[in-house]
Amino acid sequence: MASVCFYFQVHQPYRLRRYSIFDTGHNYFDDVKNAEICRKVATKCYLPANQCILDMIRVHEGRFRCSYSITGVALDQFAAYEPRVIDSFKRLADTGCVEFLAETYYHSLSFLYCREEFEAQVGLQVAKIQSLFGQTPTVFRNTELIYNNEVAAAAHQMGYVAVIAEGADHLLGYRSPNFVYRPPNCPIAVLLKNYRLSDDIAFRFGNRGWAEWPLTTEKFAGWVNQVNGCGYTVNLFMDYETFGEHQWTDTGIFDFLYHLPGAVMSYPDNDFKKPSEIVGAYPAIGEFDAPHLISWADTERDLSAWLGNAMQSNALQELYKLQAAVKARGDEELLSDWRRLTTSDHFYYMCTKYFADGDVHKYFNPYESPYDSYINFMNVLDNIASRAKEPSATKSVVTSTSAPSAKPAARPHTVPRE
Repeated sequence: MASVCFYFQVHQPYRLRRYSIFDTGHNYFDDVKNAEICRKVATKCYLPANQCILDMIRVHEGRFRCSYSITGVALDQFAAYEPRVIDSFKRLADTGCVEFLAETYYHSLSFLYCREEFEAQVGLQVAKIQSLFGQTPTVFRNTELIYNNEVAAAAHQMGYVAVIAEGADHLLGYRSPNFVYRPPNCPIAVLLKNYRLSDDIAFRFGNRGWAEWPLTTEKFAGWVNQVNGCGYTVNLFMDYETFGEHQWTDTGIFDFLYHLPGAVMSYPDNDFKKPSEIVGAYPAIGEFDAPHLISWADTERDLSAWLGNAMQSNALQELYKLQAAVKARGDEELLSDWRRLTTSDHFYYMCTKYFADGDVHKYFNPYESPYDSYINFMNVLDNIASRAKEPSATKSVVTSTSAPSAKPAARPHTVPRE
């Protein structure tokens, strides 16, 4: 039997407004742009895709099943700008055929910098899922599928039965991602993305220059069926924006999605399962040893999209240096602002990679250059730092009759050398 396991990532960052060294306000985020993008993507993707999934569940009488990982910052923006999206996810939750996964609330790299903050952000996201959808996640996915053996151990310690990771060839070797694995010395299950079949949908579907174009449901179902006898599960992990945003409606992507379950299940040995059901149905066949960090990003499957240059490293180091001071203030608004800055997208915008991956990075970057992104981010971070260091006591009274001295001008940020 080959079980198809769909997992969709749903995330929208709080994008920063243009913030100069002369700004002193605490309104760091571009509310107009964030609302505009949220509503646009909701119209093109979230609302029609959720309706399509709901129709698929009903047509196939619950035999189609899938899962979502939705960040807390995405849910916050849906609540503020397009609450119909949350309502549509609630309808999916009510079917019992949709599973919600755990991840960091702010889609952050906190696992790399502070385990306490990492666990706090996961706890916040889980609480949000429980309150909105009445589910307690049992499967964990880290931001951008960033994974190693330590991530697996941390997920196991937090009580999760499975963790999702990239099916990286250099770690699998000759083995297939279409089995359940476990990390060394840890009983948690590891579900690996079949990146070839996932990317056929997410990246190649509308490419008329692709040798397999057009991709039909019959053709794709045939590829899935080939797993029978040499695998248990085909894990199709992708951004939800694949449907309608990255692959536009006129490519036929929604028709493909709607008809895919019928094509897959036309082979009687095939079905659809949620991630937790995969864990319950199939045993782990061996170890997936990941001593070094991997992700699902770019051709390297590493962390260079967020940590590939000196700007990114400096911004992240300076951000997490402020953590103790921010938390010591006891100011929830300040803490929320700081946590929104931990979102990985801010560092992705600073990426200077080019060639094949560079085109992808430029598509998602709202700045004219990664250097502009770095300087803007650091200007905001400077203001966060000044708020964190403000004295909590009542301001002292000025007794001198002379005018107070001017505040020293902020020093413009320069791009750090490699």
